[in-house]
Parts: sequence; C-alpha cells; structure tokens
Amino acid sequence: MLTQTGSGPGGRFNRARRSVAVSGEALVRTTPLIEGSRAVCCTPTVPGLDAREWLSNSGDALARLRDRHGAVLLRDFAPLDAAGLGELATGLDGGLRDYDNRSTPRRRVDGNVFTSTEYPADQTIPQHNEMSYTDAWPATLFLTCVVPAATGGETPVADSARVLARLSEATRERFERHGVMYVRNFGHGMDLSWQEVFQTQDRAEADAYCARHGIEAEWLGGERLRTRHVVQATLTARATGERVWFNQAHLFHVSSLPEHVERELRAEFAEHELPRNALYGDGTPLAPEDLAEVRAAYAAEEIALPWQAGDVMIVDNEQFSHGRNPYSGDRSVLVAMA
Repeated sequence: MLTQTGSGPGGRFNRARRSVAVSGEALVRTTPLIEGSRAVCCTPTVPGLDAREWLSNSGDALARLRDRHGAVLLRDFAPLDAAGLGELATGLDGGLRDYDNRSTPRRRVDGNVFTSTEYPADQTIPQHNEMSYTDAWPATLFLTCVVPAATGGETPVADSARVLARLSEATRERFERHGVMYVRNFGHGMDLSWQEVFQTQDRAEADAYCARHGIEAEWLGGERLRTRHVVQATLTARATGERVWFNQAHLFHVSSLPEHVERELRAEFAEHELPRNALYGDGTPLAPEDLAEVRAAYAAEEIALPWQAGDVMIVDNEQFSHGRNPYSGDRSVLVAMA
C-alpha cells in the first residue's frame, strides 16, 4: 500500500497523503534519458507519487536501476525538500556522508544535505566525478531541483567508461602509470581556506586528516599550507566491473580557468605555488595535448536535460560524471552524498 500526496495544509513539501493500492512494479515507467544513453528517466504512473514511498515498497528496484544504468532521473514525483532528499538517500544507501576535504563552496542546508557548488552563474563547472581528487569518494549522488534556472543551468552527465574508451592508449597509460598529483596552496586569500577544506581551526586536526589519507602537508608560515596528494586516474566501477576514467586532473589544472585568469595567476605564482593545480603523479606537468584529449572526450559524451522543479537525479558517482552549465535567473539545486 503506497501513499500519494494530496492538497492538505502542510505546504508544498509536507502535504497530506492518501493510500493508493498499486503494486511496486506498476508504479513507474522507465525510458532512456536520451536516445543512445544508458541513463534513464523514471516517471510515476500514479500522479504525485512520493519517491520515498516507491523506494520503500518496491524492494531493490531503484538500486538495480542505478547500478545498471548509472544515472536515474526521477521526474513528476512529489517534490522533496532538503530533509526529504536526505530521507530518500538514506533509504537507498543507508546513510549520508559529510562533505570533507572540500574543493568547492557549498552551504549546509539540513544535516548532510548541501547546496550544489556555488560558483558564479556565468561559469561552467566541467565534468567531474565527485571527490575523485581524493582517496575516499561518495558512491552515489542525490540531486534535486528546487528552483530551475530561467535559462541554462543544466547538470549534464557523462558515462565515465565511454569517456575512458575515447582516450588514446598512450594517454590512458600515462595517467594510469603515474596517477594524478593534486597540489593545493592555502593562505593566499584565493580559493577556499584550509579551515574550510578540512572543517577545523586546529592545525593538528588538519595534519591528522592528511596523515590518515596519505596527503603530504607542508606548513609554510602564517596561514600558508601546501598539500600534495597522489591518487587514481582510473578505477574499476564497483557496480559494473568496467574500467572508468575517474579523476579531476582537467578541472584542477590551472588551464581550466578563463585564459586571462590563468595568465594572471602564472604571472604571480610559480608552478608549485598556484592556488590549485594538477600534475602527473610523478610531479611532472600535464601535457596540454593530454588535457585537450580528456576535455574532448567529456564533450563528446556529455548529455543534458533542462531541470524541472521537483526533479531528482540519482548518479552512481563511479559510472557517471556530472557538471553544471551557465545559467540566468535564480537556481536552487540541493545535493546529498551517500
């Protein structure tokens, strides 16, 4: 027995529910997100169906869809607020993780539900697998659109196995042999502070975090801290056994910034002092042709649909990367990680 939202006094997110006697198998219709993609879109056959109710009454249906297809868009279900998104994520994966070792500005909305990355609306956020610059990443991302942008603002996704398949053997071998080194310099007044990244004011706590995760930390005087971390370039996805491209070398590299910003930073800082940068794992600079090849592979595989209010996107973080397109108007997307 499932419940359907009604028009009770509880407001948009907490309306009264009435029972609907429908089997779990008949509750949703599944279609390709776009032609030729593994990703799918699920729409309810019962108007206003609550995704949490479907999850609790359909066994492992949603987990199987995520594992098989990599990205699942839930559309036309009852809208979820931050607490509801957290409940859906917890119901599927058993709990939420905090956002540690941060790389982007976000605000905590409810528990471990956050705003999506708060970068200026005119900027593109390139494709990336969440926290693939670390040795400990979330398995699944849950995003919901509270307010869609007036124009643009899509969260495009890309199949990480297909991105890897587009790269030349030489490029793949180079990255897999060395891994990726992420270098961050804190204390210049640019980018996030180390206190924000490590969520502490205590240097000893920051050092302890770095030691646990194999991050080389070097204090340089004052509030200046330099970290170096060598981690994977590819991995084998747990759900499929496929090899996937899994790093943020192209995003962390200084060339991901607008050309004039990169030029100004290079004029002010030596290579090893840039606020953030990526190198091959042996410390040598990334080849421009390798970066161009990676970016072209992402561009070829990227797919996007405009957000609709109430949409929920569930993404296997190893199978699919995601990004953000520039937008106009207001835009509110929330994210939970499990």
